Amino acid sequence: MTVPREGRIRVKIYYEDTDSLGIVYYANYLKYLERGRTELFGSGGTPIADWNRLGFAVAVYRVTITYRAPARLGDELDVVTRRVPGGSSYRVKLQQLVERQSQLITEATVELVCLDERFELREFPPEMLAGL
Repeated sequence: MTVPREGRIRVKIYYEDTDSLGIVYYANYLKYLERGRTELFGSGGTPIADWNRLGFAVAVYRVTITYRAPARLGDELDVVTRRVPGGSSYRVKLQQLVERQSQLITEATVELVCLDERFELREFPPEMLAGL
């Protein structure tokens, strides 16, 4: 495996992201992580929507997530996404971090699989893996 590329996006927290306690609702972190993965795949030169049109659907197989600190209304968070060892041609493993000014807010390990048009398991195309 070549040296993985790191993707980084910025997410601003709006009122709609928060719960009744004024902190980011826990499930919203999954949305932020998805945005980070989408951008990482696209940074390889082919947007994920194009891969979908070619018959390659990327699906989450497993997520392990740990919440370290709360994020609040008005915060600007960085979502960092990088590929890590432990995958195969059928499964890609990513580490994702959500940070506020270098403070770790949330961390996740996400395993992805590739599916065909019938939603059956297929190998990731080498060009897609090379972009990660």
